[in-house]
Amino acid sequence: MFAIATLMTLISQVSGTPYVPGGDSPAGTDCSGLASWVSNAATGRPVYGSRFHTGNEEAALLARGFRYGTAPNSLVIGWNGGHTAVTLPDGTAVSSGEGGGGVRVGGGGAYQPQFTHHMYLPMPAEEMADPLAPPEPDAPPPDAPVFVDAVADAPLPPPDQMPPPPGDIVPADAQIAPPADDLVPQPA
Repeated sequence: MFAIATLMTLISQVSGTPYVPGGDSPAGTDCSGLASWVSNAATGRPVYGSRFHTGNEEAALLARGFRYGTAPNSLVIGWNGGHTAVTLPDGTAVSSGEGGGGVRVGGGGAYQPQFTHHMYLPMPAEEMADPLAPPEPDAPPPDAPVFVDAVADAPLPPPDQMPPPPGDIVPADAQIAPPADDLVPQPA
């Protein structure tokens, strides 16, 4: 799989590439060529040389591990019978051929109303992280085990069933009710 930085690097390199129908090189491409490039980079394939078109896009995306529909924080591709566009996991829309131009950042991306088909590539959370960003303070490493403190996470009993705070003097004749789940029925 990939990091979002990989896709952003690709997009910055190909932004402004001229619109060329059927193109599959830095000299030019069309909308499905751009979608091919992005999906290829996202799935570890060579960017150029394995392009699809809107007629076989569904099969090509399935072969690359995409799923039907859309999902937040995922690479999403939308298309219809004549056009396709991409939305990167961070929400950046990219397209080629919209408004008569070549590859550009912006626009409606995969979520344009004209698109009748959508597929997404699931993104594990650790791949969404910016590799250059400092770690969250006091954040455990992503592979650290998770421990649950059952006592700290347990619900508190009602106030009338709470034991007195430590150090308090309790009169000998005080009636402190045990928690309800500690009551054991006595035989009659």
